[in-house]
Parts: sequence; C-alpha cells; structure tokens
Amino acid sequence: MSRVRIDRTFALLFVVMLAIAAGNNALQSVLPALGRSLGASDSMVAMAFSVSALLWMVAAPYWANRSERQGRRAMVLVGVAGFTVSQALCGVFLVLGINGWLSPIATFVAFILGRMLYGGFGSAAPPAVQALAAGRTSREERTRALTLLASAFGLGTILGPALAPYLVLGHLGDLKLGLAGPAFAFSAAGAVLWVAVARWLPREEGSAHGAAVSYPTIGGQGTGASVIAATAERGERVGYLDPRVRGWMIVGFVMGHAQVMAGQAIGFLLIDRMHLPPIEAIQPTGLVLMMGAGASLLAQWGLIPLLDLKPRQLVLSGLALSAFGCVLTGSATGLYGIAIGYAIASLGFGFARPGFTAGSSLAVGAAAQGSVAGKVTSVNGAVYVFGPSIGIGLYELWRPLPYLTAAAWLVILCVYAWLSLRPSDRDPGASPAQ
Repeated sequence: MSRVRIDRTFALLFVVMLAIAAGNNALQSVLPALGRSLGASDSMVAMAFSVSALLWMVAAPYWANRSERQGRRAMVLVGVAGFTVSQALCGVFLVLGINGWLSPIATFVAFILGRMLYGGFGSAAPPAVQALAAGRTSREERTRALTLLASAFGLGTILGPALAPYLVLGHLGDLKLGLAGPAFAFSAAGAVLWVAVARWLPREEGSAHGAAVSYPTIGGQGTGASVIAATAERGERVGYLDPRVRGWMIVGFVMGHAQVMAGQAIGFLLIDRMHLPPIEAIQPTGLVLMMGAGASLLAQWGLIPLLDLKPRQLVLSGLALSAFGCVLTGSATGLYGIAIGYAIASLGFGFARPGFTAGSSLAVGAAAQGSVAGKVTSVNGAVYVFGPSIGIGLYELWRPLPYLTAAAWLVILCVYAWLSLRPSDRDPGASPAQ
C-alpha cells in the first residue's frame, strides 16, 4: 500500500471526526439564541441535547460491536449519513418554527426528533474510524494515530462555534432561514463528506477494534480513554465501584456534571447579562465557547506535558482552578468577565479530565485497561444526559446559580479527592491514558 493512499485515508478519517464534532457544537452555540427568539423555554433547549447524548451513550457501544461483523467502512457511512440527515431535518424544523408554521413547543419537539438521528446513528462513525486507523498502523504507531484522530473532536469544539455566526442566513424569497443556517451548512458538508467516504475510503484490513467515544460537545475534549479501549487487549472486567477506581469514577462523574452545567448556560447568560437580542448574541457566544475550548486544549496539549504533573495533582489543581473560574463566570456582568471566567474554568477542566483518565488507568493492571477505559468513556458521556437540564433548570431559578452550584460541587469534590485519591508512582506521560 502506498504512502499517498495511507495519508489520504487518514486525512479523510480525521475530517469525519472533525465534522461530527463541529456540526454538533455549531448547533449548540446558536440554539440558546434560537430558543429565545422562538419563545421556547430554556429547559426545552437543554432537553434537545440531553436526549441526543443519551442515545449516543446507548448506541455507540452497539455500533462498535456491529462494526466487527458488518465492516468499518459501512459503519462510517452510516454515521456520516445519520449526521447529515439529522442536520438537514433540524434545519427544516427550525425554518418551520422561525416562519411561524410550527409553535415553539412543536418546533423543539421536532428538533429533538431530528437530534435523535444524530445520537442514534451519528455515533456509528467514531468507533469505526478508530478501527480503520488501528488496522492500518503498526502496534508502535497505533496509539499516536488514534490520539491524533481523537484530537479532531477537540478541534471541532473550536471550529463549530467559530463558523456558526457566519452561517446564519438571511431570506430565501419570502422564507426566513436565519439561525437554521448552520444546520443546513453542516448538512451540505456532511453530504459531500459521505460521497467522499463512499468513493475514496478503502475496505478495511486487519482485525483491530474500535471503542465507543463519548458525546462530542462543548468542553468535551478527548482525554484518551477511547484510545486505550481501542488499543488494549481484552482481559479483566472492572466495575464502577471497584475499590481501585471508585474514587476516580466519582471524581469524573461529579466534575463532568459541573462542566456541563457551566457550559450549557453560557449562551443564555450572555443574552441576559449583555441585554442582547438573541441573534446578536451568537458571535459573543461563539467567542466565549472558543476561548473555553482553546483553554482546555492548551492544558491538554501544552501545559500538562510541560508541567509533568501526576494524575492526583492534575485533578486537585484542575478542580480548584475550575471552581474559581465558575465563580468568576457566574458573577461577571460583561463579555470580558464572562469570557475570562469561562476560560479559567475550562483550563481547570482541561487539567482535571486527563487526570481522571490517567488516574483510573494507573489504578489497575494491564489486563484491566480496556474495561476501565470503557468505564471512563461511559462516565464522560453520561454527564451529558442530565447535566444540561440540571444546569438550565438552576439557571431559570437564578442566573448565577448553575455556576455557584458547580463551584460548590467542585470545592467539595476537591476535598474528597484530597482525602480519597492515592498518589500515583508512575508518570502519567508514560501511561496509555495520555
């Protein structure tokens, strides 16, 4: 097989992962403004992502297993098709609501149905992409290749909000398109990508397996768990309450909910604190989300390798930093303060999430790596099921409440982690978790 073919294949797989994450995050950045412009409740907006995340969490392991039987290329096509059709349907339903042909409640019920296709079928692509990449690399190259593919989700969290304000459309004759524009744009991109996959992605070779990947949403940068699951040998099964990993699982679960609560309310906070019409809030919302995603990636790609902190140190410093950032975000009254506060909180989460992953991995032996990685991925995905609704429900009671609640949880969790988590004798940089 020639080098050119390998490069083209890997680039195509990278774009698949990038598009799925960017399209999801583009919608998340405009949906608060859309909900407000339609007069829908903030809780209805949160529900749209909770339902999609739940289906993703349930369906991703199913697709990962099915790709073993029906082929990875076929599952990539299923995932890209699910993403494309979901975006198109969401765009159509939003146009119906924007033009007054559907009530706000009916619009968001229909939107949730469209998002269910994304959660149920879009989740077929990432495990298959992992398996294809793993099957085309040597054992020595595999972890690096899969880590690079996983980083596409992190880049998507930046690219989606960055593009969203520029994809808001005007009128098509008498038809208002407006905030439905990003959905149509990413649907068109998905259609082009599906054709490219069908034409250029070669049939798989080898027997490497893929792993379920947690929901690609704001703040959900990869931590390496799915890479471990895809590269680890099948062996010992470890439960969530196993004494070796129980403390790490509690940290990941509580911290993840705090992160989702903080991220989900950002769009609404900017609209209310800056007294902006919904459509004018899209650009500052995208800017704040980009700063948060960039801060997380700075921690994971730059500061963690530079500082060489152990998992327990990463968790403790990250929790303290994110708690401080949440307080700043909730108390800020302008764009600058909200952006700085959210970036600090995201920087903290960028430390703590890899610490959770690495600590869980180092707590068990080689035979249990695949099982623990699956648990970590499951926890990372589970927080998006109820986290958005909890955050928005608290926001509707009092605007700073989701941030102050998240900060309080993080402080308590920091004390728990200090008392419960054991220091690691190994460098997390040497662990497959990183």
